[in-house]
Amino acid sequence: MILIVVPSEGKDEKRVALSPETAKKFIARGCDVVIEKGAGLRSDMSDADFEEAGARISSNIAQDLAKADIVLGVNCPASDILKFIKKGAALAATLNPTDDLDKMNELAKAGLSAFAMEFMPRITRAQSMDVLSSQSNLSGYKAVIDAAAQFNRAMPMMMTAAGTVPPARVFVMGAGVAGLQAIATARRLGAIVTATDVRPAAKEQVESLAGKFIAVEDEEFKQAETSGGYAKEMSNDYKKKQAELVAKHMTKQDMVITTALIPGRPAPKLISKAMVESMPRGAVIVDLAAERGGNCELTKPGEIYQHNGVTIMGKENLAGELSANASSLYARNLLAFLTPFIDEESQKLAIDWEDELVVGTLICHEGKIVHERLTSAGDKK
Repeated sequence: MILIVVPSEGKDEKRVALSPETAKKFIARGCDVVIEKGAGLRSDMSDADFEEAGARISSNIAQDLAKADIVLGVNCPASDILKFIKKGAALAATLNPTDDLDKMNELAKAGLSAFAMEFMPRITRAQSMDVLSSQSNLSGYKAVIDAAAQFNRAMPMMMTAAGTVPPARVFVMGAGVAGLQAIATARRLGAIVTATDVRPAAKEQVESLAGKFIAVEDEEFKQAETSGGYAKEMSNDYKKKQAELVAKHMTKQDMVITTALIPGRPAPKLISKAMVESMPRGAVIVDLAAERGGNCELTKPGEIYQHNGVTIMGKENLAGELSANASSLYARNLLAFLTPFIDEESQKLAIDWEDELVVGTLICHEGKIVHERLTSAGDKK
């Protein structure tokens, strides 16, 4: 029987990698599921909920990790947890491979087959496994809610006997999953929404949500998207023209939500100090790229503060603040990824090492770093 073990996350992480729903489905496929006592409480999932689904609650997680065939996590387990996991076990979590190569080598030396869920290929059959999308969707929503809470005016236009309250103006920078959800949320709250992105396909998506698209639409813009759907790094000349357009636009914006990230790289700087200082007093910036340095020059990761009357929010892990939803979606991502590799007949883990989803996410195997994004940089150990 395949043993799946889920330890608690660190103190700063409210999410959990298993839900009662996914526990029940793993068990239906013949797996034995164990979760550490209290691991789901910060996501409003009680031990009783997991027991009702058929999972076992562990008061000695080290003992269970030593027998685990699969270990599930939201983030990479800390060293004091890794040391208990048996050699040859599969680990599925968001591992942050490009930023923490030492940790990846630690996983390799532990003999684990570690899968970085954030490296999931963006292909049709992997949509249900895409943790970046499931979590970014929630982040985009929460960004607007947080901005509205900081903003000391109303979001929608209001017609009153005493006069008209104008609608808030919201500018979303980056129209990926998080950005599109931010646009939709701001529109539902009654704001006038504009958005920008360097990917040509984003224009139609923004307009479909009743937002107005803002960009320098030259020839470089028309080629600014990778085959995988990510934004390309733009030339300095384009960045200058786009920055001038954005700078002018921001002088009238009440809220700015920035979401621009390039996988494996520091967040591009989109908002300068001068741009912040040009915004009206009371404006709010929510920087969803804070964890990778921020899209705003003045962002302080993990902090909320004011500069020249403008509130700059650099909170990290916004999805984690909606932990009940975030955990449920993330757990389903893991279930969708692992289910094809569970052989119900033999009751063993049968991973297809040639599968493109496995190749795309597998960081280390049999004591070595194997992912091309790490080995090509000379990091193979």
